[in-house]
Amino acid sequence: MATADYWADGYVEKRKTAREALHLIKPGQRVFIGSACGEPQHLVRELANLAIRFSDIEIVRLLCLETTPLTLIANKSKEQNLTIRSFYLGSASAERIARNQRFITPMNLSAVPRLFKSRQLPIHVALIQVCPPDDFGWLSLGVSVDITLAAAMSADLVIVQVNPQMPKVHGRSFIHVNDVDVIVEYDEEILTVLEPPEFEAANTIGKLIARLIDDGSTIHISPGATPQATLLALSDKKDLGIHTEYLTDGIMRLVSMGVINNRKKGYNEGRLVASSAIGGQNLYEFINDNPAIDFQPSEYVNDPAIIARHNKMVALSVPLAMDLTGQVAADALPYNHFAGVTGMADFARGAVMSEGGKSILMLCSTSRDGKKSRILPCLENTAVVLPRGDVHYVVTEYGAFNLFGKSLQERAMGMISIAHPDFRDQLFNDAKTMGLLASTVTLNESIHGVYPLALEESRMIDGEKVTIRPAKPVDVRRIQEHLYNLDSNDVISRFFHERTSFMQEEAKAVSQIDYVDNLTIIALVGEFGFGQVVGVGEYLLEPSINMAEVAFSVSKNFQGKKLGRILIQKLALAARENGISGLIAYTSPSNRGMINLFKTLPYKTKTMYDSDMLEMKCRFDEPV
Repeated sequence: MATADYWADGYVEKRKTAREALHLIKPGQRVFIGSACGEPQHLVRELANLAIRFSDIEIVRLLCLETTPLTLIANKSKEQNLTIRSFYLGSASAERIARNQRFITPMNLSAVPRLFKSRQLPIHVALIQVCPPDDFGWLSLGVSVDITLAAAMSADLVIVQVNPQMPKVHGRSFIHVNDVDVIVEYDEEILTVLEPPEFEAANTIGKLIARLIDDGSTIHISPGATPQATLLALSDKKDLGIHTEYLTDGIMRLVSMGVINNRKKGYNEGRLVASSAIGGQNLYEFINDNPAIDFQPSEYVNDPAIIARHNKMVALSVPLAMDLTGQVAADALPYNHFAGVTGMADFARGAVMSEGGKSILMLCSTSRDGKKSRILPCLENTAVVLPRGDVHYVVTEYGAFNLFGKSLQERAMGMISIAHPDFRDQLFNDAKTMGLLASTVTLNESIHGVYPLALEESRMIDGEKVTIRPAKPVDVRRIQEHLYNLDSNDVISRFFHERTSFMQEEAKAVSQIDYVDNLTIIALVGEFGFGQVVGVGEYLLEPSINMAEVAFSVSKNFQGKKLGRILIQKLALAARENGISGLIAYTSPSNRGMINLFKTLPYKTKTMYDSDMLEMKCRFDEPV
């Protein structure tokens, strides 16, 4: 690369027009173009204008917003003027991905810089965009460091578009004037990306995910509709940190609210770390010369070992589709400019190695028109980006499910339970045909039930976090374990006789519910997906009188802590909202615990004796 005794003199000598600079590209060379909003638009427009003059030029890029349609030019080229190699196509529709799939080079983002530096994929020319030099001759790559820095440092010829509107960012974002060959000065607005429109499914997913994220977590999140809703849902969190691929407008807002302060990251504390920014003009002003923001290249940001050093690292990724066993496809979705396809595996693996870390997939259950399920029986003719062994939490607008440590049958039932109700019948039948479900597993009303999120909450009981929520079909085994762990006297109180065996079918009767006529509320302690059931409350409607019979069981170590009262209050609230007239309970006259529990309800209680059985009844239209 050419150098000068004094960088400012060299700067003047290296100035050319875009046309002059691009005439230096030779036939058969590989040309890298800066990524996403950092794309040097002026240079790319001139490259498109000169395309007919080139011969066998291969364009290399990561994420391109296609403001100048090089893909279209490459498709129409009969003389092989241009071909394109993309590590991520960045399209706004899956159809366009399929149409141009021959251009995609599948790789984990953390490995791409090594591909350039090792010259296994030599970069002959790099077209990048930078801010004007500082007093020492350093040029910042601004909004796009990612793999751009590695391409620039390993290219034979570096052509930079110096743009006064490019923000200067701190970190490893700099290249020196002495290390570039041609300078093209051109002032134009940096590319911006509008925020995606809100839609209800995304907002519901955001609320569910917020319950999985603890204060003090470090977050990776990619741009898109569902991540945007998630950021809105995180507004009540405290002391969040950021280590992510892309900074967005939503992240900026959480910083301004004080939700993100990077104080408890455990690594790079006090600094917000990313490799690029994609958003609006306000975001670019926010990152400009901001000492709290540290931009690093992809080999650092996406390194699973670096990711794992953070406290409670949470990787939030957006897949395109999943199958019943947990395999993940992720290329592009409407309003999701970067689904994290090349970085998904890096962050999924790094996050789960973090102390208290989580990998969470945010999956809308259907296509935007509602005609196709994004949960499929099996991924066929679709590239698997994340293998089933790397998948942990999955959240749709119909619930959350932790696949980690689950059998294929448990996975299938769990995925069906969070699919759109309109597709659950077919998914269930497909799972039976594929052998994922035992022949004894039957289709029942629970598979159509819409999970009542409003009934879910967490409470601290004697210093321990207890999650109270409606039961799900995947809770069969843990309910069964709860029944086996009950004290013998509690078994008699619950079932009116001694029992030593609780068959799985009985546990299914408790967990397989429709959330309206038949509802079970459970209390759990422990990690989501592996929690231990410490309390069960259920009601079953008697249609002839429109009254629901209730029954309860609470583990010995949680008795006397008002857990039963929480369960019966939730059951009464749900029953009333579902149009049920009241509750009935049958118990032994000696079961003072159950009698007192029923009388905590704010309704008049009528008591009747039938032989050695006590019947208690209350109606919701008869308050105390």
